[in-house]
Amino acid sequence: MSSADPGPRVLPDLPRDADGPVFAAPWEAQAFAMTVTLHAAGHFTWTEWAEHLGAEIKAAQAAGDADRGDTYYDHWLRALEKLAAEKNLIGAPDLSERRDAWDRAARATPHGEPIVLGRELE
Repeated sequence: MSSADPGPRVLPDLPRDADGPVFAAPWEAQAFAMTVTLHAAGHFTWTEWAEHLGAEIKAAQAAGDADRGDTYYDHWLRALEKLAAEKNLIGAPDLSERRDAWDRAARATPHGEPIVLGRELE
């Protein structure tokens, strides 16, 4: 790791325990994994990521987020979406369609079952 990219230690307030990152839901782990994978592929530096995540957290706090930790991965996902769009990894129409598809799938999923894209088409 170069001095220009200090690595994941720059991530602000990552919820963790002694074993590493802690996730309250599978989508949080997936967002985390996508971020790590995109970084490993060279799409952005950890410094860029930390700046985007920090900006999302600050904006949420300014809008009244109580900052109890339960919204951390909401901020994470918004930062990932914005950074991916800025880096032209996904276009705005594709991102919007993916959000809508997840929303439809979530609404079609019985409580307690995993959300599966395409379930709403069954």
